[in-house]
Amino acid sequence: MTASALVPDALRADIETLWNYHDMHHVVRPADVGIGLGSHDLGVATYAADLYLRGLFPLIVFTGANAPTTVSRFPRGEAVHYKEHAIGRGVPDGAVLVEPQATNTGENFTYTRTLLGKHGIAVASAVLISRPYQQRRAYATCKKLWPEIEVTCASFPLSLDNYVESIGDVDRVINMLVGDTQRITEYAKKGFAIEQPYPNEVRAAFKRLVDAGYTSRLI
Repeated sequence: MTASALVPDALRADIETLWNYHDMHHVVRPADVGIGLGSHDLGVATYAADLYLRGLFPLIVFTGANAPTTVSRFPRGEAVHYKEHAIGRGVPDGAVLVEPQATNTGENFTYTRTLLGKHGIAVASAVLISRPYQQRRAYATCKKLWPEIEVTCASFPLSLDNYVESIGDVDRVINMLVGDTQRITEYAKKGFAIEQPYPNEVRAAFKRLVDAGYTSRLI
């Protein structure tokens, strides 16, 4: 593991607290569709393909345009590159729909729902595939905007250390963890998502990491 991919020992307990908080610990069950949420993390597409090939759902929707952090990596858009990656792993072209316009999590679900409707596809259940630390926010957002469907959250199964190593930038991961933690409460206040439990240990870990300077993803 390179120096840039090492979790700082002094902060490890707080980082692990947030990491575990965002993991919904769902058991993936068969569903009508898998929804892969676009990001910088190609592991989302990898795991969506793996779950499809295991027979967990018959259709994948990849949703996402670009964020400033993904333009250089995915110049044709996150969802487009995700689809290409999934096909490269053996998913048939006809089993993947692309929603290439969404620029935030709310749009991911709103536009995906519209896309499925245009194709005449009714769904009662979905597996949401995201970055590990996006699970709780994805769940809360989906249940606000699409409350009638049954939702299971999933991410490529990596430990914190292995995930940081796969991204190669520990500061980026910590900043994203901190930012997503803030969004859990702030987006619920704004009506973008349903409220989630916010234990005292999570609140304290969040504050310590903010005080340590991990603020680049705060809103």
